[in-house]
Amino acid sequence: MSWRIALPHTAAAVPVARALVRTALGDIEPPGADTDTAELLTAELVANAVEHTTGDAPIELVVELLETGCQVEVHDPDPAPPSDLTNPDDAEEPDPWQEHGRGLLLIRTLSASCGHRPTDSGKAVWFTLPAVPRQRPASED
Repeated sequence: MSWRIALPHTAAAVPVARALVRTALGDIEPPGADTDTAELLTAELVANAVEHTTGDAPIELVVELLETGCQVEVHDPDPAPPSDLTNPDDAEEPDPWQEHGRGLLLIRTLSASCGHRPTDSGKAVWFTLPAVPRQRPASED
């Protein structure tokens, strides 16, 4: 099962993306992945796409539920790969005094995997999260 939605190329896209991920993951039982983490990482991807791409072409959010968890992709019109997403050895440490610069670090740290790929209209940046383990009922000892 997957969801795909075009988002405006503005900061208003961030809460819409978070709500879509929350709804998508809430539609299945048990949840397909940790919803809070999925929302946080989605917000980071969408905010990066808005901040680091030019123009007013829409950004596309794709949420795919997998047997092993979920994958979230954000498509934007800029073909340039995001800096230091998949190679943490080359990544610079974020400046602790700066307000920005931790989004890709969060994505690398909290996701099961992440990356980017070229698309016909730019690029897709993605992350995966594992499925939430099914809870066993408490025993009545």
